[in-house]
Amino acid sequence: MTTTSGISSGSLSSLLSGLTGTSSSSTSGAGQAILSSAGIGSGLNVSSIVSALVNAAQAAPQTQINSATSQTNSLLGGLSTLNSTLTSLQSSVAALTSASTFNSYTASLADTTIGTATTLSNAKPGSYALQVTQLATAQQRASGAYTSTAAVGAGTLNITVGSSSVSVNVSSTATLSDIASAINSASGNPGVTATVINGTGGSQLLLSSNRTGVANGFTITAGSGSDPALASLASSLNTAGSNEAKDALLTLNGISVDSASNAVSGALDGVTLNLAATGSTQLTVKQDTSKTVSAIQTFVTAYNSYVASIGTLASYDATSKVAGPLLGDSTLNSVANQISSVLSKSVPGNSIGSLASLGITRQADGTLSLSSSTLTSALSANPATVQDLFAGSNGYATRLNAAIDTFTSSTGIIATREQSLNSRLTQLSGQQTALNARMAVYQQQLQTEYTNLDTLMSSLNNTSSFLTTSLAQLTNPPKN
Repeated sequence: MTTTSGISSGSLSSLLSGLTGTSSSSTSGAGQAILSSAGIGSGLNVSSIVSALVNAAQAAPQTQINSATSQTNSLLGGLSTLNSTLTSLQSSVAALTSASTFNSYTASLADTTIGTATTLSNAKPGSYALQVTQLATAQQRASGAYTSTAAVGAGTLNITVGSSSVSVNVSSTATLSDIASAINSASGNPGVTATVINGTGGSQLLLSSNRTGVANGFTITAGSGSDPALASLASSLNTAGSNEAKDALLTLNGISVDSASNAVSGALDGVTLNLAATGSTQLTVKQDTSKTVSAIQTFVTAYNSYVASIGTLASYDATSKVAGPLLGDSTLNSVANQISSVLSKSVPGNSIGSLASLGITRQADGTLSLSSSTLTSALSANPATVQDLFAGSNGYATRLNAAIDTFTSSTGIIATREQSLNSRLTQLSGQQTALNARMAVYQQQLQTEYTNLDTLMSSLNNTSSFLTTSLAQLTNPPKN
């Protein structure tokens, strides 16, 4: 006899049909649909969900930080380029504030066998008749001949040059070589070099002054109590010979000059004569404009580089819609205005007055052009006025240097702005660190929540499977 549950299979089927609105033949599928609605039991990709939510939360603040960092770095790069350009321009300007740039002269001798000449900034143009009758020489004296191993005698040798002297001790066994070594190594040697020359007649001690001129000649005496043989050596070395100290003797336009050295300085302001032979020739001193022209050309080149640089920094490409890093920047505009203001004004009290009158003209693109011929003519006609135009208290170079320095000095505008921008980068770095920390916490929270949800859904999925199976068994009981 077959038994059944309290609810017959037919009535259960009818109940399910009423709940789901389906026939009993589709009851199993309906139960599955109810349990699987809203994705329950389908499984979750927790990693992808968490990543998407974190990215969504981070996107807006991250974009702000990235944008601010990029803009700040762009400004720093632009200011660095501007500072470098201004430093190069200032370097060229500094040369034009130096008197040596304008006071440059050359000196030459018509007969170069007699010697050469060099100049300093205090030289003056002129032509001079030079006659050299004697060159400066250094004193040299030699002893008599000795055998190379012979001991000369004990005592001391006193060597004097001008007001300086030294006493050299000589032992009883000392040879000429020993004496020469003692002289050369003596502390306080006043300027004498000793050499032993081994000739056909024997060895001789040769003493030479280290400098030319009568004032640098030496005297040799033997100290009290010295051996007679050493005293004899001293006497021979103190006897005048054919190689005595002489001063250079010359005349400039008939005016007599003597010099202890063949490098004659002080006789003619700013000119040094390097004598090599006696004779007569013409000395010519004239202004050298090449150094001035070169310095001004360097300034023009540096200025044109500056114009090109600020043009790039403030540029805008309409096609690519890319702007230069300092487009509209107040510092760049201030630099351009101040430099333009200096160059556009004349120099008061200067007869040349302006750069244009000197041959430096502004082109349509803002660069400068230099006429070397106009500049050279001005330098030849009135070099002092050209110097004042640049290096005077109101000169272009003086004013430009002061204007540029307000931007490029260690406490200048550019350095101050760079310090501020670097502080901003530090702040942005701190904001990035804080954002990363918040997102890490947020990610961990989401990971925990969705992992728990996934675990719950896994449990529900198992329950769903169990109920589905149970319902199927109730609606379709097994037949005996």
